[in-house]
Amino acid sequence: MAIVGLGVNNRPLVPFLRAQGMEVIVADKRPQASIRESLAQMGLENISVFGGEHYLTDLSRVPHLDTVYLTPGMVKNLRPIEQMSKQGTKISCETDVFFQHCPAPIMGITGSAGKTTTTTLVGEALREDGTHPVFVGGNIGHSLWDDFSQIRPDSWVVMELSSFQLELVEHSPHGAAILNLSPNHLDIHGSMSAYAQAKSHIFQFQSPDDWLVLPYPPTFLDMMEAVPKGHVLYFSLEDHGQPGTFIAQDWIMFRDFSHALTPCFPVNSIQLPGTHNVLNVLAAAAIVKMAGGNMHAMRQAIERFHGVPHRLEKVRKHDNILYINDSIATAPDRTMAALRAITDPIVLIAGGYDKHLDYDELGQAIAHSSVHHVIVLGQVREKLAQAIARYSTIPVMRVDTFEQAVDAARQVAKAGDTVLLSPAAASYDMFQNFEERGQRFREIVNRL
Repeated sequence: MAIVGLGVNNRPLVPFLRAQGMEVIVADKRPQASIRESLAQMGLENISVFGGEHYLTDLSRVPHLDTVYLTPGMVKNLRPIEQMSKQGTKISCETDVFFQHCPAPIMGITGSAGKTTTTTLVGEALREDGTHPVFVGGNIGHSLWDDFSQIRPDSWVVMELSSFQLELVEHSPHGAAILNLSPNHLDIHGSMSAYAQAKSHIFQFQSPDDWLVLPYPPTFLDMMEAVPKGHVLYFSLEDHGQPGTFIAQDWIMFRDFSHALTPCFPVNSIQLPGTHNVLNVLAAAAIVKMAGGNMHAMRQAIERFHGVPHRLEKVRKHDNILYINDSIATAPDRTMAALRAITDPIVLIAGGYDKHLDYDELGQAIAHSSVHHVIVLGQVREKLAQAIARYSTIPVMRVDTFEQAVDAARQVAKAGDTVLLSPAAASYDMFQNFEERGQRFREIVNRL
């Protein structure tokens, strides 16, 4: 067995596979001495290591490799990886190992937007219920391998799953949800079709006893080769006539498979802004119901839940101007959802790393929103500026740094306005991740 990339996701695999009696090789682009130091810190020695610039080529020359576990997001069409696959080596990932060995049924949540909010909300509702131990992790930033020894067969396990984590799996969770699907990560997946196929793995390997939650209508299924095999539920703002959740007379309602209706809680229990968050709550309610969770407990969780950092997060009000951090918006559809959620006049700060996404629809959305100035920066600065100019005469200001962006926004904003950081792009041209970008925005705003 070989583990490629000794990062947060793959690190727990080394002791786990060794405990299963498997011979493990670790390959990483770091120098071998650095890899060995990381392994020593984990209490692991006598492990074969490949490091440095040619680590993948060196690994591909190892005979009789059974399985290679790639780090999430790694490009799969690299020549050494393709060569190993042709030689009969199975190309897999850490997520698939967890799916196979987790002692409890897993509820997996994916989508292009809303994953963390929905996953967190499901976890909070199940903890409020208190009937079973609850473990929440995955792409949300917490490795469930850290909890592995505590997970029991009756535990509730909730996982946020990215397309990168799902791309290579050959097993699916017992319960699955796809919240939505829009273009994202096309720089890695190569096409919308490949991105959709990766997402579809969350249900592709389910059995007829498993369940799947989808938005109604689930138009994106047309892009997926897989067909749902288990019980399907839907969520929507309006009654769709199918099992699942919807809104009727200002209440969240649940319809089970016998078509019996259960009132869950009033819509005004939701503290999160925006229609997109109402949809997240509808999806979460369907998941909690399928898990056997209590709706009274969910209502209590929802009434206390004000969101997670970097998602329409109110940073501060200064000179009667509200500053909002929506750094999670790494694609145009997220920024469009933010624009729909805010009714006050907006000065928008957008731009970042180019993931080869189309900004035309965002340009139209900005033209029909309450945005009156846009500050653009990063690799997609010109793409954004051109998309905006196609549909409106809204002034666009180009800057080079975040400090310049906030300063420019502050100068054009008036009392009662909202300065919104919602980049519609990834952060990798200027920051390690969207969290670091959001933190920088907070720091600059709090110094005003």
